[in-house]
Amino acid sequence: MSLLKKNFKKKVTASYENFWNWFCMNEQMFFKIVETGDNIQTDFFDQLSPQLDEIKETIYYVAGMHTSGIAELAFAADGEIENIVFIEELVAAAPTLPNWKFAALKPAVHIDEINLEISGYKFSKEKLHFFPNQDPDFPDEIDVTIVFDDFNEEDKTAISTGVYIFMDNFLGELNATTTIDFLTIAGRESSQTDLIPIEKLKDYLIWREKEFIERYEETWRDTEKDEYSGLSAKLPNGHEMVAVINTSLMNWDSKPSHPWILTVKIEYDGRRHNGMPDKKTTAMIEELEAELIKELPDSEGFLNFGNQTGGNKREVYFVCKDFRKPSKILHYMSLKNAGKMDLSFDIYKDKYWRTFTHFVNALMP
Repeated sequence: MSLLKKNFKKKVTASYENFWNWFCMNEQMFFKIVETGDNIQTDFFDQLSPQLDEIKETIYYVAGMHTSGIAELAFAADGEIENIVFIEELVAAAPTLPNWKFAALKPAVHIDEINLEISGYKFSKEKLHFFPNQDPDFPDEIDVTIVFDDFNEEDKTAISTGVYIFMDNFLGELNATTTIDFLTIAGRESSQTDLIPIEKLKDYLIWREKEFIERYEETWRDTEKDEYSGLSAKLPNGHEMVAVINTSLMNWDSKPSHPWILTVKIEYDGRRHNGMPDKKTTAMIEELEAELIKELPDSEGFLNFGNQTGGNKREVYFVCKDFRKPSKILHYMSLKNAGKMDLSFDIYKDKYWRTFTHFVNALMP
């Protein structure tokens, strides 16, 4: 285990323990607050939020009572992929408390129990249908259109909110966030095919996911002998941009096996060098990039696609089998380099690596 991973493991484990120790000291008081519903925001949530921030910022939560008299506290990522692993680990570390149930991410609810109303629109299984969109050039992508009977273009924002909340409740937050690649919301007039009842969407997604796993679960790649190519171009402001790209990966026919794109951004002050880093900054960036490659090895499903430098930033690219470990490693590295380097990252699903189309076009005109 590397020093980075060892230190990070100690840090997050301590954070989980500290959180639950604090919660246990106050759980009887919190239970009464949730049970009565009195001052829940000020007396519970306002106390909870800063404790969660010690683990990871922007972890969301909801609390309520079951008919059994048990209080439930559910933690949510609200679409922020990089928070999912922290929520899962936090709940896995939770103690057993007789008055409480803890949930990692919003759990699925039986479809008959979902009746939402937003901005005057009602969302239920009777109002929603779907149909799949299939593209022979991208056969592994899951692209669905959700059809809402009362769709109105003028109220598209409110309707979209309602549909996404319905999907979170119906599929569960994890599946709603990670299984569908593209989702479109439309009215009945958009359909040129038979509509499928929304309750059958789960079965459709399970079938597609099973096919995907059977096809790619055992697909791994050793990048040791891969070939790289250099690129250079001029940015609109006249500054130079250079890139080093793994051209062997560009030609790989199993791209969907590593469907998650990780982009690490390192910003610097390059005003004196036309947007490029000076020697000292270059050395720091290359050291950090080497550390990233070490922490995210191809043997574990993380392939370094290359990097791009210019315009006062270096971007480092990985294609990944999963999003959990990169989320943890990059969170820790951001904390570790705070004050020394402006480091941020983004992780999202892109099964056919469209993110890198501009590199493909530049190298293979």
